[in-house]
Amino acid sequence: MSPCLPFDPPCLDHFITLRTAIMTLSPTSTPTHTLTPPPGKRLVSLDFMRGLIMVLLALESTELYIHVRQSQSRGSGFDMLMGQFFHNQWQGLHFWDLIQPAFMFMAGVAMAYSLVKQKSNGHSYRQRSTKVLKRCALLLFWGLFKRIYQPDWLALDALDVTDILTQLAFTTLIAFALFELRIRSQVISCLLILILTECLYRFCTAAGFDQGYTDGHNFGNYVDWWLLGQKSSGYVFINWLPTSVHTIAGTIIGKLLMRDKQPLRWMAFSGVGLLAVGYGLDLSAVTPIIKPIATSAFVLASLGYCLILLACCYGWVDRLGHKKGLLFFKVVGMNSIFIYLLCDIVGRHWLNGYVEMITHPVLALMKFSDNGIAIIASLITFALEWSLCYFLYRKKIFFKL
Repeated sequence: MSPCLPFDPPCLDHFITLRTAIMTLSPTSTPTHTLTPPPGKRLVSLDFMRGLIMVLLALESTELYIHVRQSQSRGSGFDMLMGQFFHNQWQGLHFWDLIQPAFMFMAGVAMAYSLVKQKSNGHSYRQRSTKVLKRCALLLFWGLFKRIYQPDWLALDALDVTDILTQLAFTTLIAFALFELRIRSQVISCLLILILTECLYRFCTAAGFDQGYTDGHNFGNYVDWWLLGQKSSGYVFINWLPTSVHTIAGTIIGKLLMRDKQPLRWMAFSGVGLLAVGYGLDLSAVTPIIKPIATSAFVLASLGYCLILLACCYGWVDRLGHKKGLLFFKVVGMNSIFIYLLCDIVGRHWLNGYVEMITHPVLALMKFSDNGIAIIASLITFALEWSLCYFLYRKKIFFKL
């Protein structure tokens, strides 16, 4: 018998039948019919938080942070502050290292609302499964497409599989597979994923890749070499396994928010607890905080920050009702995937350079320095990209995967 492809209807039927049997026998299945998103009410804090993250990403794509940092003296206080807008090289955690976890966490929260809404509208599990599979296929496509930097990109050893959209395609599948479980079972699943990650990195015995958390010689590098023939260092493909915890945690928070049990205090205390555990593992030299290979310490610490940030946004926006002035971020958050692709594909490869080419002669006549011109050009580029998002928002055009 020939094996089925992932999107073949017979495979989907078998998967649904098996899942139904397991969920019927399992006492931990979740009565998702009890979860109901408030009719006609959006989680505005999520739109704001998503918009904030996308604005930061859009500004990064214009290379604003690079230009601003180059204008400062090395070692100054402002230079150290701007250093937080760049990834930490290996062990440790910068502010910029939290962007991807926040992106995946927010995707999980939105996913919970979407799945519950689909179920309340009468969509079958097969329909919901098909929609998720299609979304993941699109995420995988765009994640690979936007990382094309060289003509031989199709060769396995040149394929870049570390983009956030590529990773999100896999974390979404895992989060969806566990969505119907009770929250307690989802939490246990997250712990098992992190324990599995620990074991894989600690006990990998492949020659040359058996050095735990050493850059270039760890389990993640072994997977890249075995699967893609890549002798990589830094970020690795298998990151989707531990970072799926971010997306699963997002679905858990989405469930809590829909139950309207005021999870604000729970999110804050859980966030602080996760920070304590994550940094505790790092400081005690048990497991270092390393983003490029998404160690368990990194996942826990970054998830703690995500919970605290959402708790602050939720309390300020949805509970206290402070919704004025959020339009700047909302118009970007409502088209988050679109602006991400626009800035990274069109912006980096064309618009950034074109805007600077147009503005440089004019600003040079006004005696601006080269670095000052670069900063202004970055801001103009961002303004153009934001204006396009605003136009789409006014026209109620929202691109979704």
